[in-house]
Amino acid sequence: MVEATERDGLTWYRCTKCEMLFEDRNEAVQHERTCDAEEPEYLQ
Repeated sequence: MVEATERDGLTWYRCTKCEMLFEDRNEAVQHERTCDAEEPEYLQ
């Protein structure tokens, strides 16, 4: 499930499996469907 969070005055959407942040909710939902729950290999 994707969670909305406030950071730097903006709303971000967080993948609850790997905690990666997205600006767009649809991107976060799409990512979470295929997330393998490992840490992302890159920093955002």
